[in-house]
Amino acid sequence: MAYVITKLCLNCKDIACTQVCPVDCIYEYKGDDPSIPKEMLLIDPDECIDCNACVPECPWEAIFEESEVPDIFKDDIELNARIVGKERFVPKRNPDDPIPTPEQIAANKEKWGYKP
Repeated sequence: MAYVITKLCLNCKDIACTQVCPVDCIYEYKGDDPSIPKEMLLIDPDECIDCNACVPECPWEAIFEESEVPDIFKDDIELNARIVGKERFVPKRNPDDPIPTPEQIAANKEKWGYKP
């Protein structure tokens, strides 16, 4: 069972998760399919080894084990699977990028209607 990046990452991607993934299975989409957002990261479920290294690194709290994806983000399981075989790359984080504040994280969750 793979991990899933939810829409909590959309327009907020921090990229810290890509730096700790031992198999480089977290990608940014590079193609032209409008159904796959370029403004968020996605996990290739065929490559994910279920190590959980990405979860604590995500400051936006956007990554969940597939079986624990909140109902509001269930569509994101299929969204992540769309990255399989597509044009993509593993982005690198700029160490000077700011880390989101707790207030920004809470506001992002509220924007998506997610109440943990």
